[in-house]
Amino acid sequence: MRKRSTIWLFLLIVFLAPFLAYAIYSFYVRHVEKLPVYGKEEIENGITVQHRIAGFELLDQEGIKYGKNEWKEKIVVANFFFTHCPIICPKMTRNLKKVQAAFRSEDILINSFTIDPERDSVAQLQHYAAKFGINGANWKLLTGDKSEIYKLARNSFMIVATDGDGGPDDFIHSEKLVLLDKQKRIRGYYDGTSEKETDQLIHDIKRLQDEN
Repeated sequence: MRKRSTIWLFLLIVFLAPFLAYAIYSFYVRHVEKLPVYGKEEIENGITVQHRIAGFELLDQEGIKYGKNEWKEKIVVANFFFTHCPIICPKMTRNLKKVQAAFRSEDILINSFTIDPERDSVAQLQHYAAKFGINGANWKLLTGDKSEIYKLARNSFMIVATDGDGGPDDFIHSEKLVLLDKQKRIRGYYDGTSEKETDQLIHDIKRLQDEN
């Protein structure tokens, strides 16, 4: 009888071991191992600090001024798009809706910066938001000065490696979704057209929530 009990105990341990190992690994990933911080260290007032997104002032889809101060104590997901984009941007928008649905709290913000502000007026952004059923409570579509937006894209969000001045002939485009923590630091890049990477983004947002 004892031999049979020992066999059952052994089989139970063998069966449960993979699940226990996965639980330990998941706990380590979510609570111990932190997401990387992207960008070179910078000097501010003689002090070395990690790269952070620069300040900006743009208009959202309601025509209201919107800037980095709105990010206070928020985790932010950002992307760069334009409303006339036929393929990539609609995919990004649908995947961002999945992100928004996963986090009802306004502690998570989504900011979509247009790279075609000449055509993407406030009215056009309103039309785009209505077309895709975007909830504007914590998702802002942003337009404004092209040179300011392009400087942000290149120097702050670092989504492209090309040079440019944001002039009439300058054009950038990227499928990247950028994850920012509450300190306005970049913590991840994701392919916004990929459902798999969107799921990873949702997972990493939860890790950031645990970290903060």
